[in-house]
Amino acid sequence: MSETRRADGDPELTTYRDVQLSPDFSELRRRFRRFVFPMTGLFLAWYFLYVLLADYAHDFMSQRVFGNINVALLFGLGQFVSTFAITMIYVRWANREIDPPAAQMRELIEGVDQ
Repeated sequence: MSETRRADGDPELTTYRDVQLSPDFSELRRRFRRFVFPMTGLFLAWYFLYVLLADYAHDFMSQRVFGNINVALLFGLGQFVSTFAITMIYVRWANREIDPPAAQMRELIEGVDQ
């Protein structure tokens, strides 16, 4: 790998390929995937459950819960709620788990000391 050394002894990554091959970047990518893939799968399962129930369980989905509110409407609103919840969970997680190491990597790549 083509590396140069900074004055403090840390390797400075010189190309995009160096960054891609670095262990720090691999760890960052692994952390990201370990959160995003399961969360995406969970949301898609929830979404497809809603679609399948709407298509094949008309009696269940049309049951009134109260007033003109039925199960289908609650499931549909639940899609919006879960989307916002997943977004908030991701932002908090990324601020804690992804952003600090990414900022350190950026400083190393750009050679900027802040």
